Amino acid sequence: MATDTTPRSAIPAHGGCTAAKKVTVTLPEELVEALGTAAREDGIPLSRLVASAAENELRRPVGRRLIADWQAEHGAFTVEEIAAARAEMAAADAQALSGSGQAVA
Repeated sequence: MATDTTPRSAIPAHGGCTAAKKVTVTLPEELVEALGTAAREDGIPLSRLVASAAENELRRPVGRRLIADWQAEHGAFTVEEIAAARAEMAAADAQALSGSGQAVA
């Protein structure tokens, strides 16, 4: 009997080539409105925005596991390393948002 050995890190990106299944979920009305607004502003279907958010959520535990594994082998991150990583992420966010018309914090 074959077993699925695909690692969770191999979560496929949502795209036109993947099979889709229609589902029904219940969300707070204000969240649905905010998601709809965000999807329209980005020029993407609401389902694509929701799928992307779900994919990101599924990747979070994988990232946490990788960080824990790295720290178990190399030791905890220093305050300086964390500050440098935060600065790098902020710069990447600023670059990504600079052309979108969104405010950069």
